[in-house]
Amino acid sequence: MDGMDGIAGRAEPTERVAPTAPTERAEPPEQAAPTERAERTVPARVVAAYRSAAEAGFTKSCVPELGRLLSAVAASKPTGVIAESGTGVGVGTAWLHSGLGPDARLVTVERDPDVAARATALFADDERVEVIVGDWRLLEAHAPFDVFFCDGGGKRDAPEHVIDLLAPGGVLILDDFTPSPHWPPRFDGAVDELRLFYLTHPRLSATEVQTTPTSSALIAARLP
Repeated sequence: MDGMDGIAGRAEPTERVAPTAPTERAEPPEQAAPTERAERTVPARVVAAYRSAAEAGFTKSCVPELGRLLSAVAASKPTGVIAESGTGVGVGTAWLHSGLGPDARLVTVERDPDVAARATALFADDERVEVIVGDWRLLEAHAPFDVFFCDGGGKRDAPEHVIDLLAPGGVLILDDFTPSPHWPPRFDGAVDELRLFYLTHPRLSATEVQTTPTSSALIAARLP
């Protein structure tokens, strides 16, 4: 297992800024302006997960903008093995679950047993989902992965091994980066070596997607 000693991780943004409302556009004279905006529904299990996070005082759950991305990527692998490192109370897990195919499996690991217990209860009725308590390397027994949301262990301490766990064509998602207009990307006045590692790795086809005005995610597919 190759680590990345010397690669500096980046801290989570200390404050999230809500996206600004879209600018209103005037309708052409011959068209009637819509009276209501279509509302995007949030899956019931996701709502329950956010409620559980609030009850537990857990503040590290992924934002809905990232959650919808997780759902879409999971849906693209309808018979795949979906993995997550860093379950938390299960918010990201619930977003992944919302795109889970009937023949897919979702395995997630959380090292905090009290937090993991909330996620276990949330998915107790679905045998496709397994919540593991312990070190992130317990995921190895379930690899290779068609989707890997690496939001906990492995992301910074063993990034090469994270890539090893992907199936050919498998998709890796990493979040909690800060958008940078520079290349190489910079954070806190210095080159963000961790982000650069994933974006330029020869075994990955990777890009960065801005999810909110103050946060971004990396999406990478393992090359055949």
